[in-house]
Amino acid sequence: MKYISTEKIPIKMWIENIEDGALEQVKNLANLPFAFRHIAIMPDSHQGYGMPIGGVMATKGVVVPNAVGVDIGCGMCAVKTSLTEIDLETLKKIMGEIRKQIPLGFNRHKEAQDEDLMPDNPGFSGNLHYKIVEQEYQNALKQIGTLGGGNHFIEIQKGSDGHIWIMVHSGSRNFGLKIADYHNKLAKELNEKWFSEVPKKWELAFLPLDSQEGQDYLNEMQYAVNFALANRKLMMDRITGIFYEKTEANFDPVINIAHNYARIENHFGENVMVHRKGATLATEDTIGIIPGSQGTKSYIVKGKGNQESFNSCSHGAGRKMGRKQAERELNLKEEIERLDDQGILHAIRGVHDLDEAAGAYKDIQDVMKNQEDLVEVLVELQPLAVIKG
Repeated sequence: MKYISTEKIPIKMWIENIEDGALEQVKNLANLPFAFRHIAIMPDSHQGYGMPIGGVMATKGVVVPNAVGVDIGCGMCAVKTSLTEIDLETLKKIMGEIRKQIPLGFNRHKEAQDEDLMPDNPGFSGNLHYKIVEQEYQNALKQIGTLGGGNHFIEIQKGSDGHIWIMVHSGSRNFGLKIADYHNKLAKELNEKWFSEVPKKWELAFLPLDSQEGQDYLNEMQYAVNFALANRKLMMDRITGIFYEKTEANFDPVINIAHNYARIENHFGENVMVHRKGATLATEDTIGIIPGSQGTKSYIVKGKGNQESFNSCSHGAGRKMGRKQAERELNLKEEIERLDDQGILHAIRGVHDLDEAAGAYKDIQDVMKNQEDLVEVLVELQPLAVIKG
């Protein structure tokens, strides 16, 4: 752990080298008037909007929408199957059927899905506390059970425990984006009205917890977290259905962990609002998921409950290149060969796919080494086949 003591509160980092832009954002966090105790930065950290991805911040009395981000509730689901082997032809058939049943990228279902699949209705009738949820609800019925784009993926893996695993990474889709954008815009407007001492350029506008606006955000954020989980579970149900049809496999219970949210927790004897933006809960004995990049290992882990990280760990490998930079600088042939040599069914076809190549990400083994005091590895997962959003 690295320690920086030059700002208003300390910064504790589990990363060896952090880009200048991300470090500037970390220092901004450490100088917020409501930031609590210290700022914790995970080993996969890189620059984001306002707050770096891989950042953990506790606050007193406020919530910061941009410290959660636009993909509210984004996270991971993993399922262990009873299979110990799967042949290439069966794997290809399964992946083909997944592509038929699960819309990818910006695509959504043509028909609204069963409303019973959605999180419990919070009671919309005349309830302005769920303004954006109510506004976007019908659209969300077509988004549930869809993967999305960017770094979201479906992966079939072989575990160090000898079993075949299924992993899904996805979030709250456009539903969560609309909620995040609305409340962040409102926070910026209110902060200007209040002559907030937080500089506008930091992109860290806040909402007081004791205000109607703060409570409205928390309500809608939590609904988006619940929707993101429902979204992943529906995809996982359909994938396991395909597996059962092709292999008659049985399945362990779903492991789920989110990495974009804020909630009240007790740390160092005080109740504080903990923001995790691209960071995963790692309380003692919590089972979590840390995915690698396309073509590298992922990990099922158990938290160690390290208080200094606010009981958190990384949410993945973390980018080392921007998307356009990866397309410019990575070698398409080399990235394809890297995956082909491992026998992985992958999603890299052209230059525009390089933004999600392994070369665009930090080395997951270095990331895991830097957080040995945060988590214990239970199972290592080697990719067999991957679908990217």
